[in-house]
Amino acid sequence: MKFASRLVSFDVCPQDPYRPMTTPIYQTATFEQVHADSFGEYDYSRSGNPTRRVLEDQVAALENGTRGFCFSSGMAAIATVTHLLKAGDEILADWDLYGGASRLFGKVLNRSGITIRYVDASDPANITAQITTATRLIYVESPTNPFLRVIDLEAVAAIAHQHGALFCVDNSTMSPYLQNPLDLGADIVLHSATKFLCGHSDVTGGVIVVKDDALANEIYFLQNAEGSALGPFDCFLLLRGLKTLKLRMDAQQRNAEIIAKFLSQHPKVSSVYYPGLPDHPRYAVQQRQARGGGAVLSFTVGSSESAKLIAENSELFRISVSFGSVNSTISIPLKMSHASIPLELRASRTLPEDLLRLSVGIEDSEDLIKDLESRLDAI
Repeated sequence: MKFASRLVSFDVCPQDPYRPMTTPIYQTATFEQVHADSFGEYDYSRSGNPTRRVLEDQVAALENGTRGFCFSSGMAAIATVTHLLKAGDEILADWDLYGGASRLFGKVLNRSGITIRYVDASDPANITAQITTATRLIYVESPTNPFLRVIDLEAVAAIAHQHGALFCVDNSTMSPYLQNPLDLGADIVLHSATKFLCGHSDVTGGVIVVKDDALANEIYFLQNAEGSALGPFDCFLLLRGLKTLKLRMDAQQRNAEIIAKFLSQHPKVSSVYYPGLPDHPRYAVQQRQARGGGAVLSFTVGSSESAKLIAENSELFRISVSFGSVNSTISIPLKMSHASIPLELRASRTLPEDLLRLSVGIEDSEDLIKDLESRLDAI
């Protein structure tokens, strides 16, 4: 089946004799057991829940994986991946990451004896030059947040596997509709499900999908042992949001392309970062490994004061720290989503004070352009 059909055509409630059209919410902590000396398929919702299982299977299928795991947040999913490592191991990560991931890597993992080093992964040669025998995980986003840099996932996967390292890709900015990292050689794909998978700003969640059975068993063990799984009601909401993923992403990406072109031609905009523009330095790579540029873009406007005025006076772009909703949002990454980056890393990243990040929604593109044009003309 095509992707649009797969989003709504799946077994919503395995083994249910009533055949509901929507997955029920199994809002229960425990399940009655038939025998006193053995467990049935479900016993305790931390270990497994029918609502969560349907969601996990569906996301795994959409990412062309074999096992999916849903967590209480995107950060819980990222933390679980790091728990695959042990003291003395090393993570080699691209330098342009979500601020929460940088905080976890820089302020928490060091307590476990795990080393984190950063590299410009947009050139695979840099990874080859920096990888060591201690490197157990290569971690990237693509496109990255907030600079929308593009990583050649197939090339990085080959380097990781040549050196016996796992390769993890945060696919949050693309969603499984626009990009499938497992098909490009990644071992682990993860999402902040709060964003495009949900699409309505009413769920906080995270997802991990893998193909390898042994790796899946390790992740399930961690999910169960640490109690980080997503609750049944949030799973229900996420399942509902997923059904309109293609409809939402088609509209949002189309709007983002229009806005990116508008901004690239406006005299008060210094630079535009969007992988769907032909002048993006990795446009060809993005076209090869993804199905469009997505619905997130960033741009600079010359000064922090101008950025603040645009963000605070916009009518349709609401100030928000996250992205991926049907509503358009705007933020200053340095002050919001990336404010938690450790100071020593922030200095090397040179995150501009005048950088604005847009998450483009499903509103009418003419209204969005008019709003941005009015704000830019006013500065």
